[in-house]
Amino acid sequence: MASSPDLSSTGNTPENPESGSPSEAPSGTAAPAAGRRGRVRARRAAVMAVPATLVAAGLAVLTAQGALGVQFAISGMPFTVTASQLDGTGFEQFGGLDNMADGSPNAGDTGGQELIVTSAIKKATLTKLCQSVDLGGTNLLITAGGGDTKVSASDLTTDSTEMSGDASFNHIEIGNDASTLTEANAKGPIGVFSQQADSVHIDNLRQTNYATTAGVFKLPGLKLRFSDSGC
Repeated sequence: MASSPDLSSTGNTPENPESGSPSEAPSGTAAPAAGRRGRVRARRAAVMAVPATLVAAGLAVLTAQGALGVQFAISGMPFTVTASQLDGTGFEQFGGLDNMADGSPNAGDTGGQELIVTSAIKKATLTKLCQSVDLGGTNLLITAGGGDTKVSASDLTTDSTEMSGDASFNHIEIGNDASTLTEANAKGPIGVFSQQADSVHIDNLRQTNYATTAGVFKLPGLKLRFSDSGC
């Protein structure tokens, strides 16, 4: 992490510089037509959140307003993030859309958009962090936090299409309006399904991410190299 997955803080409700539209829609604005949403490939609509939560169905339906966890154009190249353990205080999660730069060769038939789940953690530590990007024939591999000192991050957000692991939450709230979240420094647009918790613990974390941001990201024991295999 995940993220993004790797895995600059989001602060309050972000604005997408590529689309030019704030992530929080003005009052009375009609939801985009089904045809526009249909530009996102059907396989991207299968949004996966942390196991043992009930967010996936609502996230897939309520992402039309474009809740973004990042404020830059994504490359459109997914990357994998794994960690043996993640511990976080101040956890939030809501759905959204990330946008590629105009004319990106990675847009394919998506219209340059990726349906994602934004996970925001106010303070996080990760053990045995691994991040890899498939470059076609080789992988760019980054590892950190494998020694006595863990990876640490503040205001961490990851924009993911898949996330798995063994998760536990303290004082979780499911079904919040994304514009009212208070646990971390991120908010989604009004009317979007979300969840938040005081803290989160995940064993065997694995994410497929399109973006990661953090206010501070400390990577003890950092190693960057090319490898035949990814994380």
